[in-house]
Amino acid sequence: MAIEVRIPTILRTYTDGEKSVEGAGATLDELFSDLDTRHAGLRDRVVDGGELRRFVNVYLNDEDVRFLDGIATKVADGDSVTILPAVAGGMA
Repeated sequence: MAIEVRIPTILRTYTDGEKSVEGAGATLDELFSDLDTRHAGLRDRVVDGGELRRFVNVYLNDEDVRFLDGIATKVADGDSVTILPAVAGGMA
């Protein structure tokens, strides 16, 4: 088994258009490093300076990892990770 990672439209250029990819690792940090071996550049869009980028939300099984252990959050086979870029804007 592997960990399913759901990729937002804006990052699918790194996954050849795939909506989800599979990876492995004991933590989110390891998972993103593993994904980067097959999808070069993806990690840099999610991680900056060893931490999750400020405007990228990551969910582990529908739970915001910022309220867990951030990039050090433990993951396991069968887990689902969702990457969502924060969206802002609108009319004032």
